[in-house]
Amino acid sequence: MKTMFMILIAAYLCGNVYIFIRALQTLSGFSLGGKVVFSVCYWLAAFALVISLFARNVEMPEVLARSLFNIGSVWLVFTLYMVLALLVTDIARIFFPIGKPYGFIAPLGFTVCLLTYGYFNYKHPDIKRLDITLEKPLQGNPMKVVAISDLHLGNGTRKPQLKKFVEMINAEAPDLIVIGGDLIDNSLLPLYQQKMQEELKQLKAPMGIYMVPGNHEYISGIEECKNFLKDTPVRLLHDSIVTLPNGLQIIGRDDRSNRRRTPLAQLMKQTDAAKPTLLLDHQPYEVAKKDSLGIDIQFSGHTHRGQVWPLSLLVDNIYEQSHGYRKWTHSHVYVSSGLSLWGPPFRIGTDSDMLVMTIR
Repeated sequence: MKTMFMILIAAYLCGNVYIFIRALQTLSGFSLGGKVVFSVCYWLAAFALVISLFARNVEMPEVLARSLFNIGSVWLVFTLYMVLALLVTDIARIFFPIGKPYGFIAPLGFTVCLLTYGYFNYKHPDIKRLDITLEKPLQGNPMKVVAISDLHLGNGTRKPQLKKFVEMINAEAPDLIVIGGDLIDNSLLPLYQQKMQEELKQLKAPMGIYMVPGNHEYISGIEECKNFLKDTPVRLLHDSIVTLPNGLQIIGRDDRSNRRRTPLAQLMKQTDAAKPTLLLDHQPYEVAKKDSLGIDIQFSGHTHRGQVWPLSLLVDNIYEQSHGYRKWTHSHVYVSSGLSLWGPPFRIGTDSDMLVMTIR
């Protein structure tokens, strides 16, 4: 993991050096002062996210914290597509007479247009509908469950966006709401500053609102997250099980960030095998193994499906099931790409989603 992280950092730095050199070539007619100003602004943008993450728990003006995070996260995806576009252009220049200004301006225009599309796509999440008929009895009428994951509330997903998500969820009139982890992003500080608990209190579900921790709850501080959730209707399941009045057993598993979490097989011993089970587990590892244990429904998140192409191709090869619905031997499994996302506010080749399940 450390090796992969170092490779990604090196690739990011090399990509930014490449863009920077090509930009300076385009600005060759500018004065020295203009080039200096451009250079300072460029590298501040390139390292803005690093500054934001290291200073995530430091008290600072909200506008500064938000600006650092947003500029830095946008720059990640800008770097990816700008490098790809420049490479294509530089290869094309071998065969076609493309002037230096156009060899930079055209890739820049393409990248800006692509990011504009990606932002629009992110702002319009899909509602996925799934009808599940279980073999085990469920008392009463069919139940409607809204399942969401990866809101990453903080400097990226702010209170106005959360309000829209809450309205979208409540519009479905769910009997039950489940959250598959990473409700919180990197720090509790912006949640308290923006009083996001006020919006979370507007969530309505007569059978309850249940959540499991994700890796970002651990990044933010799991105990601090527990304290924050106490002021909301969201109940955190931490290697624990709750049985609803209609017989559905919700198994809330701790995130694998906790290496001492309870083995799933041990949690299963605390359930009634005659009643249906819904497993909430943030990271969708060992899906086949969970299926073999007899879980009826599994819901996970975490992957974001890479958020943007070509990272989606990598994620599709890492996980047994990187996104969407699949019926395994026994289990109905849904892996959410996330209702929101981490960092860059773009969906290119992927979609944000909210799952609405009708369980019979």
